[in-house]
Amino acid sequence: MIKLYTTPTCVYCVTLKEYFKNHNIDFEEIDVSNNDEALQEMITISNQMGVPVVDIDGEVVIGFNKAKIDKILKIQQ
Repeated sequence: MIKLYTTPTCVYCVTLKEYFKNHNIDFEEIDVSNNDEALQEMITISNQMGVPVVDIDGEVVIGFNKAKIDKILKIQQ
């Protein structure tokens, strides 16, 4: 399962969501801007407050690190 922690004003979050959609990758978007419980969960797994944060089956990626996401999901370019 892929969890994507976002905020509505995050440009990189929008880019990452489009990237997942273009590759037909299902994900759960979690808006941390108005959900304190989700924000604390994100901080716990990433040790930081910036978005986007992606949790791919327990492997955490901070920011839109395309190379790391591609490697984890085995996306060939």
